[in-house]
Amino acid sequence: MYKVYILYSKKIERYYVGYTNNLDKRLVTHNASGKKYTTKGIPWELVRSFNCSSKSAAIELEQKIKKRGIKRYLEGL
Repeated sequence: MYKVYILYSKKIERYYVGYTNNLDKRLVTHNASGKKYTTKGIPWELVRSFNCSSKSAAIELEQKIKKRGIKRYLEGL
């Protein structure tokens, strides 16, 4: 099962969206300087996650959230 997740960094006041099949491992990676984009925002907090039945469904949801804007998407929930 894949998950789409939304993170927030108080430090840089930004959201980040991504997808993974191992959310715990991904959060550790983001908060341990493992990804170039997210390094400057450490610490990242998990705001929301969504279960997806397949990788393609996760990619589709991630793109939908990015297209709409993460903050606006969250406000519409």
